[in-house]
Amino acid sequence: MATRLLVLSNGHGEDLIALRVIRALLELRPQLEIAVLPMVGEGQSYAAEEAAGRLRRIGPRQELPSGGFSNQSFSGLLSDLAAGVLGLSWRQWRLVRAWGKRGEPVLAVGDLLPLLMACAGGGPFGFIGTPKSDFTWASPAPPGWPSSPWDLLADAYHRRKGSEWDPWEWTLLRGRRCRLVALRDRLTARGLRRHGVNALAPGNPMMDGFAASPPPAWLEASAPRVLLLPGSRMPEALGNAERLLHALTLLADQQGGVLTALLATGSRPNATEVAPLLERMGFKAHPEPGEMELRALGAAACWHRGPLQLLIGPGCFSRWAPWATAGLATAGTATEQLVGLAIPALSIPGPGPQFKAGFARRQSRLLGGAVLPCRTPQQAAEQLGVLLREPELRRRLGRIGEARMGPTGGSERLAALVAERLLG
Repeated sequence: MATRLLVLSNGHGEDLIALRVIRALLELRPQLEIAVLPMVGEGQSYAAEEAAGRLRRIGPRQELPSGGFSNQSFSGLLSDLAAGVLGLSWRQWRLVRAWGKRGEPVLAVGDLLPLLMACAGGGPFGFIGTPKSDFTWASPAPPGWPSSPWDLLADAYHRRKGSEWDPWEWTLLRGRRCRLVALRDRLTARGLRRHGVNALAPGNPMMDGFAASPPPAWLEASAPRVLLLPGSRMPEALGNAERLLHALTLLADQQGGVLTALLATGSRPNATEVAPLLERMGFKAHPEPGEMELRALGAAACWHRGPLQLLIGPGCFSRWAPWATAGLATAGTATEQLVGLAIPALSIPGPGPQFKAGFARRQSRLLGGAVLPCRTPQQAAEQLGVLLREPELRRRLGRIGEARMGPTGGSERLAALVAERLLG
């Protein structure tokens, strides 16, 4: 029975998924020693558990100019290469190789890069494939976003294979040292099983960990509530926030009436970084609600612009998301989680490096249209007005989002599989 486990993850969303599985795994194996190697960025999602002594971060870590999205643009790839990504990957591989030579297990969370690392390590490994889903090529493009020739070619390629995963990935996943392959949905798992991979879909950890508490009475009375998700990668997140807020102010100016916006951020952008943007857009810092009410919400600040009330909440996403009527989002994982809670959303892609038009279009296909990309803040304001006025439309899109993301409990089921198949 293994007493140590190395976990690889290659992105913020992957870090969060890995963290949920680790927490559930430690409930089953409290004495298990867990090391995590964040392959993109510093892995700040692990910081609290590390401080509590439940895991430790190891190996070289570095923030990359592309934010881990070098596959989305050639310029992002060049920037990462200039920043030394090849040397970083080499040092990370040497660490994984040393771990594998001792015969100790590795759990890779993400896409091809952590899979390659785990396989090249030489020891037993498991794989949780997070980004790829056959829904992205089996679903139609969102209205007004026609397929480009490249998109049509990619769809034909995936359709011919019957899977979004590629032949070199199948080969790695069929290897005798691969003890577990877990994917995000049953459709994708079924596609890989056709190619001889023993793929499972035990549930999506992204849908675990959401609070069920109702909003306070004073906030509930101010419905509708729109959740804003600008993402966490700076400086892109500030540009995203500006587009989302522009759409929201347009809607507030057009319709009148009280509207509450919940700006849920990570550690960045923080309230101080957002303040100059809000001042430029005509918001005023507001003393109401009082400090006690803000603290009870987890909010850092409250701003007003006419009837529009804006609360800023670092780290408040999991608590605030179930309170939302609809969302405005330029995030990856958080957007998927929001629609998985049956709350439809709109997105406004920008210059990137992450949330570009191609990313938004793919995300909409993945989620069956439960998130709809808009080309401009004006279009987003119009579509948001429709969503807020039509509860039946919200319910229909919400049901689609729930179905695409799946039920809760995935973390516990995955942890049990890791304990059984990888740890012995």
